[in-house]
Amino acid sequence: MLTDLARRFGTPLFVQVLDGIEAQVHKLSGFDVVRYAMKANPCLAVLREIRRAGAHVDCVSAGELARARAAGWTAEEITFTSDIYDHGALDAAVELGVHMNLGSPDMIEQYAERVPGGKVTLRVNPGFGHGHNAKVNTGGPASKHGIWHGDLADCIERARRAGLTVTGLHMHIGSGSDLDHLRRVAAAMVDAVRVAGKSVRVISAGGGLPTPYRPEDNPLDPAPLAAVWNEARARAEELVGHPLKVEVEPGRFLVAEGGLMLAEVRAVKSVDGAPFVLVNAGFHNLARPMLYGAFHQISILGRDGEPRRPTVVAGPLCEASDVFTQGSTGEPAPQELPTAEVGDLMCFHDTGAYGSSMSSVYNTMPIAPEVVVADGIPRLARPRQDPSAAMASEMALLQGEEGSVNP
Repeated sequence: MLTDLARRFGTPLFVQVLDGIEAQVHKLSGFDVVRYAMKANPCLAVLREIRRAGAHVDCVSAGELARARAAGWTAEEITFTSDIYDHGALDAAVELGVHMNLGSPDMIEQYAERVPGGKVTLRVNPGFGHGHNAKVNTGGPASKHGIWHGDLADCIERARRAGLTVTGLHMHIGSGSDLDHLRRVAAAMVDAVRVAGKSVRVISAGGGLPTPYRPEDNPLDPAPLAAVWNEARARAEELVGHPLKVEVEPGRFLVAEGGLMLAEVRAVKSVDGAPFVLVNAGFHNLARPMLYGAFHQISILGRDGEPRRPTVVAGPLCEASDVFTQGSTGEPAPQELPTAEVGDLMCFHDTGAYGSSMSSVYNTMPIAPEVVVADGIPRLARPRQDPSAAMASEMALLQGEEGSVNP
């Protein structure tokens, strides 16, 4: 099928299998609410499948709010989480009436001015963080995210003075964290509930659930994590004297393993005796290796079982960092691959999260199309987006309505 899809839609090409999403959602049934972090993959076809599986959604921008509504979620099923709101995002959130998760103290009065008497969640930085890379660590003293745990009491009072009620608390310490650190979040949440008091009705475990990108990685069993959070819920309920809901906020956990990216080999060369393979996809398509030194298993279609050797795989962009096989500090990290030839199709695995969603038009490259597969049937979910459309709008501005060049 993959070869046929590449022939039909061209490369680079993202392919997302929808069939496993419902099972991933159901793995988190130990939580009261599963809330998808849309930034992982905002493709409408993916969103509709996640909504059909029973998950709610978390948004971080006005554009994501619009996508959530287009996918069919009601305002009651949408939360907006951020450390600021720009004017457009605040306008959209207020108009839709979605619940707000505030990550900075200054957001309190800004929201109260628009929604007097509103109910909000506060995102709390518990003082520590953890992720698969320092750049995705969202807790601790070096992180911009959330309200510092030592300032929580002041912010609760600040919200009260502004006429808001804090009904929820949220913690998210990083992406791709491990179970030991996620357990620490549950303990920190109980402390936060003790500070916030009886108005709290919902506590959120955040996201960051890891994905097995490497062959030796073990998949996360969510049951122990849910058990930890249900124990934390029980302790918190003793503090507030009423039932609490527990939410979890997965992104990559729902979609990463169902996605892949296809690219065509366009050149093969030797650099100081080492094989370099250049493909027609770059960090404008898949940014994670360049940003975090993230690992994606690479294979060559039709070459299983052939002898392998350490190989560097890179893209076409005019940047030294446009390399898919690199470590966390940019050092070479070749993968063992068969000898590639021009015209081969390379498959980059587990790209369903933060693959297409982080695409750009750097070097005036087109954004790759996305195909979704359900019940073995593929269909185009997002067409190739040609940057010439943006250039046409720029030309129109240059020419002006009357055909004269703008000053």
